Amino acid sequence: MRLSALVEIPHHVCCRYRLRAFQPYLEQAGHDFSYHALPRHWWQRLRLAEAIPCKNALIQRRLLSTLEIRRLRRKAETLFFDFDDAVWLRDSFSGRPLRSRRRERRFAQQMQQMDHVIAGNHFLAQHARPFGQDVRVIPTCVDPARYPLAQHAEDHAAQLVWIGSASTLRSLEQQRPWFEALGRRFPNISLRLICDQFVSFHSLRVIPRLWSEESEAADLAPADIGIAWMPDDDWSRGKCGLKVLQYMAAGLPVIANPVGVHCEMIRDGENGFLVTSPAEWTDAVEYLTRHSDVRRRMGLAGRARTEKEYSVAHGAKLWLELLQHAAQFRRAA
Repeated sequence: MRLSALVEIPHHVCCRYRLRAFQPYLEQAGHDFSYHALPRHWWQRLRLAEAIPCKNALIQRRLLSTLEIRRLRRKAETLFFDFDDAVWLRDSFSGRPLRSRRRERRFAQQMQQMDHVIAGNHFLAQHARPFGQDVRVIPTCVDPARYPLAQHAEDHAAQLVWIGSASTLRSLEQQRPWFEALGRRFPNISLRLICDQFVSFHSLRVIPRLWSEESEAADLAPADIGIAWMPDDDWSRGKCGLKVLQYMAAGLPVIANPVGVHCEMIRDGENGFLVTSPAEWTDAVEYLTRHSDVRRRMGLAGRARTEKEYSVAHGAKLWLELLQHAAQFRRAA
């Protein structure tokens, strides 16, 4: 199948992990994906239907206007929609209510026009299914082979790590009181911060590492414990846990709050800890800091789970099943 993917930009993190990562497997099976950046202005997007080179199109994440979707629907024999965020809501940190009637309306209209929907987790799929189309869950995936395993040496102070973008850095800053308290209690602990922006703390040493696609995997390896936190709301439940997957691929135990996919990816006591209160966070850090053997065991359990359930090879298998079904569906129609 030839398919034109309409994406934010071809090198955006979502396109890299949710589409381009699978491309070698799809090409080997005879499928051809081309990538096209969605124009910024609506009048430019109206010309998309005439510009895409084939009759199968995929929209990634973006909610288009009714007119844009209708024009695309008239051109495309098969329409796909891939999303890894609760796009019918506003961001947790927008400063406005999560619910947006305009986004909800666009989401409903767009889902009704799709032939196949690919959701990054079960929460997202649940919100797409009432509109009647073929909805499948294909999680965000990583290639574990890219990630050197953490060594968990016994003779050095433990290092926490957080990886993400400036947009998600706000969730880390919301936990500033806990980080300050942690630094005062454990002066030898540091925080490795892999991002395009950085924060600092008075009592906790921050080791800044400028994020890049080439170095992100290697930058995780010197750490000992991956940390993740999300607000307890529906926007967060739409998240697909990329940072947790990266920690697991690097052989790091993960400490996170029990929200959304954290509860699916982290098996409490096996590959990390799900914690809620500041005391639970602190106890988990202290325990893992003192027991390098536990860190190593949990890290290997997370790596094994990533290879089995969240690897690029596993995701590609799900994509190939979808494309085979889509071809059969089109022939039957």
